[in-house]
Amino acid sequence: MALGVALLCAAPAVARADGPAADAPARVVSMNLCTDQLAMLMAADGQLLSVSHIAFDPLASPMVEEAGRHARNHGQAEEIFAMQPDLVLAGVYSDPYTVGLLRRLGVEVVQFPLETDFDGIRSNILKMGDVLGQEAAARRVVAQFDTDLAALRPADGARPSALLHYANNYTSGDKSLAHQILLAAGLVNATTEAGITAAGSVPLERLVMLLPDLVISGQPYPGASRAEEVLRHPALRDLQQRQSGATLADAEWVCGTPFVLRAVARLVDIRERM
Repeated sequence: MALGVALLCAAPAVARADGPAADAPARVVSMNLCTDQLAMLMAADGQLLSVSHIAFDPLASPMVEEAGRHARNHGQAEEIFAMQPDLVLAGVYSDPYTVGLLRRLGVEVVQFPLETDFDGIRSNILKMGDVLGQEAAARRVVAQFDTDLAALRPADGARPSALLHYANNYTSGDKSLAHQILLAAGLVNATTEAGITAAGSVPLERLVMLLPDLVISGQPYPGASRAEEVLRHPALRDLQQRQSGATLADAEWVCGTPFVLRAVARLVDIRERM
């Protein structure tokens, strides 16, 4: 699928304006990986001072090169306050101590919710455009996202079942962005088809007995982790060898940004080869 290959190699277009609006924040710091990406896609030159240190990790971030143009922070109130920001971007699960202390020091902190579907992605893109004073840029990002998503629509036909399997036997239910990515690629979520609708850890025996057409495993990280040992369990490895298996980089879908289309494109390609 030529379009899918192109999307895997390309990054979403950065939709920056010539400069921030007159009343837009001029000194912005992001302390969350997902707000890092949205801000880097839309912030005007010089508007974004710093992004989180995770944005520099190629295993988790699809924008490592862009992150290198900004200072890094570790989400500590002291270091962020020293940057004298007039706006801090955070997630709903960012360190509440840091968020609370910054607010008590008079710094505006805007928190962004987790995205559980594509409408959530669109909503957060528009919200980022609003807080940065880059509304037009945000609308362009959403329009391009919708165009690219429509172009990835898989051909009609069989909808293979896919099992999402991460460290500690964690799987994603139907209230997750990962579930929506599967649906967009023309797959069905094997766990929800079996009545497992909540995200969480599920016994490996139960997951293997689902006999999915495709096993999608989380990527292993450097270093030893007992939680990741299940990704190499003989029963799962045998299932992957007998059927179809794939590993998707966390950077492709850990955050609700236009980069999730890389995951959709990769899965569409896999589905069409099955």
